[in-house]
Order: sequence, then structure tokens, then C-alpha cells
Amino acid sequence: MAKPKVLGIVLAGGEGKRLMPLTLDRAKPAVPFGGSYRLIDFALSNLVNAGFLRLCVLTQYKSHSLDRHISLTWRMSNLLGNYVTPVPAQQRLGKQWYQGSADAIYQSMNLIADERPDIIVVFGADHVYRMDASQMVQEHIESGAGVSVAGIRVPRAEADQFGVIATGDDGVSIRDFIEKPADPPGLVDSPDESFASMGNYVFSADVLVEALRLDAENDSSRHDMGGDIIPLLVDRREAAVYDFRRNQVPGATQKDRDYWRDVGTLSSYHEAHLDLVSVEPFFNLYNADWPIFTSQVQLPGAKFVESASADDAIVCSGSIVSGAAISSSVIGTNVYVSTAARVDRSVLLDNVRVGRGARISNAIVDKNVVVPDYFRIGLDPEADRAAGFTVTDEAITVLAKGQLISGAYTGTS
Repeated sequence: MAKPKVLGIVLAGGEGKRLMPLTLDRAKPAVPFGGSYRLIDFALSNLVNAGFLRLCVLTQYKSHSLDRHISLTWRMSNLLGNYVTPVPAQQRLGKQWYQGSADAIYQSMNLIADERPDIIVVFGADHVYRMDASQMVQEHIESGAGVSVAGIRVPRAEADQFGVIATGDDGVSIRDFIEKPADPPGLVDSPDESFASMGNYVFSADVLVEALRLDAENDSSRHDMGGDIIPLLVDRREAAVYDFRRNQVPGATQKDRDYWRDVGTLSSYHEAHLDLVSVEPFFNLYNADWPIFTSQVQLPGAKFVESASADDAIVCSGSIVSGAAISSSVIGTNVYVSTAARVDRSVLLDNVRVGRGARISNAIVDKNVVVPDYFRIGLDPEADRAAGFTVTDEAITVLAKGQLISGAYTGTS
């Protein structure tokens, strides 16, 4: 068989309400992650590393910073017809925005008509993981299925938090697709595990086009890929599961080879950062064989002065730590941490200023925040709420981009 023509579509139009206030001024896929990346860089890097070089990113909400990041960072050589292009909602089929992820593709059908692909890879834009999508495409072709759904094995006791894939006796064909089931089905070869959908799909192009047409004609549909398109194809016996455990990424360690994190909540976003910083991280950003690409700012290297220290930490370019202590934290670019300050189990995004003697613990601090001298963040959840900060049920304190800190609150020492 000739090499199939593949078009990649990345769904990047979600509002990201559960990540507020980080999504107050930006789309969820544009949220910074890991010090120098954006969330969308992971999906795009996986597709580009896999050799798929014609990619459309469908955007909608608060997309300016996302569009700008894609346009400036993801420049491909047009000599061979390669591209990564942001595609905003264009109201091609009427005066309405995207009604769901499936409708986003349906309203952008011109992309498929222009490219005329054999295979369409549809990935989400806001998960942290490594995956060689070419292996999934190859298995999809060999299976003869109309759609392959990437599934990650999770403990059955925890699967009620996900969209769950129930397979037939062959362990491959999908017989049911269940959203957050109370009694998740086990796997054929591992009854104590279930397949959770990763939100990544490989379609035969003609199958996707037909499914989108049928869905558009269904007035009762939510026009969602996972909620409507996949169940439609499951009912038609055209769906198969792709076991993420079989995916082999060059340079992966035994510890991070199956890593996949949905960072859709503030707490999971915080936890995913802590996964990066240990001696043997749960997710290794330093895998040069399967790099995560992004644009790097033109700044000098991080500097540590006046007996400053950093333990289990990532500190990015342009940042200065002066006589302060950083532990189990990720520090973005151009951050300044002053004398006698301490930052523990926290994420500081670009351009944050931490005053002398300040203390930050179990917190996420968005860009351009100035923390006054001796201020305390994350040590007293009730005091943080009273100060106007967001505090999660897991006691993670979050400050919005440029949020002003007023008063002399110093919290618990």
C-alpha cells in the first residue's frame, strides 16, 4: 500500500473553565506549562515528531495568544507543502460559533476538501504526554476500522472519572463508549484495569466525513467528538481501541513511557508540574530523542547568587534567585526571587517578582504578579481566600495574571 496522506486536526477551542483564573485571559491550550512551553506544544510536538507535517489547529475562545504562539513558533517549510496553521471559527455554515468539537470540524470541512487526505488524525490540545502517532495510524490501517480511539489503562476503581472504552472479546473492537460509568468495565486481559479515552482519534477520512454529516443532521446531538461521533461509529461497529501501552517513543524511560496527564483542573495542573522536577521524573522533559518543541525567549541563563539554592526544581532563562531557596517548583522565564524568600511546591509563571522574605507554598502564580516583601501565599487557605485569591479543594492557591496584592497580609509563618 502507498504511504497514506495524513491530515492532522488539533482541537483547541475549549474554554477551560475549570482552569480559571489561568484561562481568564487565554485559551486553555495556550496556558504555559513546564516553565517554557504552552500546553498545545505537546500535541503538536507529538504529531511533528511522528512525521505528520500538515496540521490545522481549530481555535475559538480567547485565541489571540494561542494564534500568536502558533504563528510565531510553529513555522514549517512550505517548500514541501508543510504547515501548522491556526484556523479560527469562521461561521462558514451560518451565523453561529462552534457548537462542539465535532461541529468545529464540520464547519471546517473545507480543510479536508482542500487536502483530500486518506487518514485524519484528530488530537486534543491540552494533555501532557509523548506519543508516536504514526504507530497508531499504522495499527488503524491494519485493523480496517473506521476510527481508532487511543485508550490508556487506568485502575478500574478510578475509571469512573473518565470516558471509558468497553471492548469486545477480542480486546480491540469497541462495543460501548461510556461517560464516567459507576461500574467501569474491565479489560479482557486485565480485569482490574479499564481503558480511559485519551481524546485522540485516527479516522479513515471518508468515515469521518460521513459521520460528521450524519451528526450535523441530528438536532438532538451535542456535536461532540467523544460524546456523539465515537458512539455513532461504535453503534455501526466501525470503532477499535488503540492501546497506548503499545506505543514506543524513542528515549522514553520505564517511569515515563506510559505517562499521560489531563491537566484540566488547577490541582491536576499543579500535580503535573511536580511530576517534572524529581531526580527521576514521572515525565522527563529532557528526552532529546523526542523533543517537545516551542519558541525560546532571548534571555540569558538562570542565575543564582548570594548562596541561593534550588532543589528538585526547574528554573528557566532570565530568572534570578538571590539569596532565596527554591524546592520542588517550576520557575518560568524572567522571574526574580529576592533574599530570604522561599518557594516550595509551586509554579511561578513568567515575570513574577517575589519580595524579600516572602513565602510561597503549594501555589500557582500567573504572569506579572508582584509578591510584596514578607508576604505569605499558600500557607493559610482561609486567609488566601479572604485576600481574593482562588483556592482549590486541595488547598492549592492560585493568583491570576497580573493580580494585584494589596494590604499587609502575611498569613501563618
